[in-house]
Amino acid sequence: MKLCWVICTALFLASCIPSIAQTRVPAKVLSPLEQTLIGSEKSLIEAKKKDDGAFFKRTVSTDFALVGVDGQLLERQEAIDELGDSGLVELTPYDIKVVTVGEDAAVVTYDAIVRKAPEEDQGPPPRYQHFSSVWVKDGDGWKLKFHQATATHWGDW
Repeated sequence: MKLCWVICTALFLASCIPSIAQTRVPAKVLSPLEQTLIGSEKSLIEAKKKDDGAFFKRTVSTDFALVGVDGQLLERQEAIDELGDSGLVELTPYDIKVVTVGEDAAVVTYDAIVRKAPEEDQGPPPRYQHFSSVWVKDGDGWKLKFHQATATHWGDW
């Protein structure tokens, strides 16, 4: 009889565990500012994929700077040329976050899987990278003031 109770209890607990494990934490509701900046960053990502130099000319500030995954600092025109001719095969962002820095500035940060055609003298860039973008308010819109790519897995060089 005791064995029957043990078996019944075990079966009952086993049937409860999957429903407990499937309980999800509700997603964070994004503020209008977060939605706008994440949308702007996703537009930047799509423009990178398409080598859309015209998008960069419209979107970056006059004093824009970029630090590439190789650590090289590029000023506005060099950066536009680099962003508009990327040779990207894949750029898949995940874990996008917005950190506000007052009313007129914010940092958008995320990780991404990157695949790019190898360069002649270096080979492919790191597959996993962390990106940070500084966006500043410009009239009714937002301009990209700074962008940095950082390798997250050094063994991927």
